[in-house]
Amino acid sequence: MGLMDKVKAQATQLAQKTQEAAQEGKARLDQAQASRRGDTLLRQLGVLVFAERTGRGTPDSQAKIDELISTISTFEQENGLNLAQATVPQPSSPGDQTDTGQGAPSGSDPSAPSGQAGSYQDPPGGFAGGDQTFFNPREESDS
Repeated sequence: MGLMDKVKAQATQLAQKTQEAAQEGKARLDQAQASRRGDTLLRQLGVLVFAERTGRGTPDSQAKIDELISTISTFEQENGLNLAQATVPQPSSPGDQTDTGQGAPSGSDPSAPSGQAGSYQDPPGGFAGGDQTFFNPREESDS
């Protein structure tokens, strides 16, 4: 019966480790969901403040801003977050910037008017430069 006791002990340990991993995964999922919800609330607040500051707010914008601030404060307390320390990722180089759908498309002439392609055109056949003929061994087998 010594073997059965060892198997039973290992099964118990495995079940405990599985349960701990599941709890840790659930905690991470809950944290990620809370973070996404916080990001959504902050984005809504930012949109309202931006509209208000640029003269595009509605008569109830200030009331919505106050309500969102209250909601965010409550959300922080309930989830143990500090959204005031949240950082907005800044692109480190022009290649990291997100396309906003404005400006010149990639590969276009930057001196061309906005929204119009530059003077570059793909050559016929889709190859840029060089000879566009291909070696075909059947054509060369005249010998």
